[in-house]
Amino acid sequence: MSAPLVPAPGPMACPPPFDIRPEGPGDAPAIDALLDRAFGPGRFAKASERVREIAPLRPDLSFCAWEGGRLAGVVRQSEIVVGGVPLIFLGPLAVESGLRRLGAGAQLVEHACQAAARAGARAVLLVGDPPFFGRLGFSAEATGAIVMPGPVDPRRLLLRPLAQGGDRDMAGNPLQGAVAAP
Repeated sequence: MSAPLVPAPGPMACPPPFDIRPEGPGDAPAIDALLDRAFGPGRFAKASERVREIAPLRPDLSFCAWEGGRLAGVVRQSEIVVGGVPLIFLGPLAVESGLRRLGAGAQLVEHACQAAARAGARAVLLVGDPPFFGRLGFSAEATGAIVMPGPVDPRRLLLRPLAQGGDRDMAGNPLQGAVAAP
């Protein structure tokens, strides 16, 4: 009987330490270039972009991950309301292609959600990949009555409550209504 196979360690046993800091005014050119590389021109046709067109960006809740002086990733967040309830909209999230499996995206999302919670946000809404965001606490369970400004696969509209009852309105009802500017 042979011994069980043990997978060889990959090139990185743990995620590299990214320097995550708030987005600054001078970061815009590097961010725009990264977003262009990550999403291409098709990013402007997405429903998430319609949200960003109306929702004010929160630079204090938006972060860049740096690795050795180069931009490794970015996450931006904006203010929205759903049925009169103030929420945060997360996106875009982009990571340089060679660093996507090293944890920068998850680190950025977690950092952004913690900052939103400290700022008093009830929940964070996004459009994204359920397997990736599901392991970060996001779910489509409470988003069935939320209406985006454009077509979205309902399985990809995800919410992460940051506070008790963050997935409900002030009367305790499930969140419902159109995503709008505050």
